[in-house]
Amino acid sequence: MRTRTLGTAGPQVSALGLGCMGMSALYGEADRTESIATLHAALDAGVTLLDTGDFYGMGHNELLIGEALRSAPAAAREQALTSVKFGALRDPDGGWAGYDGRPAAVKNFAAYSLQRLGVDHIDVYRIARLDPDVPVEETVGAIAELVEAGHVRHIGMSEVGADTLRRAAAVAPISDLQIEYSLISRGIEAEILPTAKELGIGITAYGVLSRGLISGHFSRDRRLAADDFRGMSPRFQGENLDRNLDLVEALRKVAEHQGVSVAQIAIAWVMAQGERFGADVVPLVGARRRDRLAEALGALDVTFDAGDLAAIEAAVPAGSAAGERYPAAQMAHLDSEH
Repeated sequence: MRTRTLGTAGPQVSALGLGCMGMSALYGEADRTESIATLHAALDAGVTLLDTGDFYGMGHNELLIGEALRSAPAAAREQALTSVKFGALRDPDGGWAGYDGRPAAVKNFAAYSLQRLGVDHIDVYRIARLDPDVPVEETVGAIAELVEAGHVRHIGMSEVGADTLRRAAAVAPISDLQIEYSLISRGIEAEILPTAKELGIGITAYGVLSRGLISGHFSRDRRLAADDFRGMSPRFQGENLDRNLDLVEALRKVAEHQGVSVAQIAIAWVMAQGERFGADVVPLVGARRRDRLAEALGALDVTFDAGDLAAIEAAVPAGSAAGERYPAAQMAHLDSEH
């Protein structure tokens, strides 16, 4: 497994990380046994970065990861790094009630995460979305105090814009910015990626397959479960879905020419952007099954020349996606979009 370092201040991690959200929430029902097996398979393959959020299934995801770590071989367990998002407020019915970045709340969230994960420290800790009522300096300062106390190793950020990233980095070293980045979500290229490079901050890219939309496995006639949030995503709606799947078919032709899958070429493209922009970019893949994980790991062997990259760009030009990446109410919470 190749490794990359998250910026100048962060840890060395596997070149591909595992995003664990779908094992607990938002994509419909998941198989617990298969989820544990997938986590073990990832660790066996050398994947060290496990990404979660304390609000994924209201703690379920952290408990799941904790179980997987306890039952994994000692060597794999010792290599695993936990990346945790906090701050999202939920209600018993699964609703969303904003974000809390107050220093006391930061430490409260961390205490519960440490217990659920069964670890003595969190490797990278970040607020999931900027709390508009709390200066980012206060939130980052509270995480810095957790670092000083030994409960957290590194500070990350999530879905913030360039200005906020600068403010955060002025308080304490920031290892990485977790943000959506894919062939059809390229908004970070204009300002955020160059700022991250300037500040020595890595990128952990989620949504590299746009929640399965550009995986090559999603079809127009697929029926989503009632609790699958993609049913409310603009990119999965009506004519938007048709347009976006047309892009996938164009990408499929390029992938077939290279002898790889659509998912593999999409993941490998994100990896390749690190060299293009001179910043460390680590894709997070949301595999919930071992076969999907195996496919994603195959992206590590995909290489591009200039002609390949031009063909991908022609198939999926920047700005060609139809629909926003979140519904309007959730887009309003994205500092990275303002």
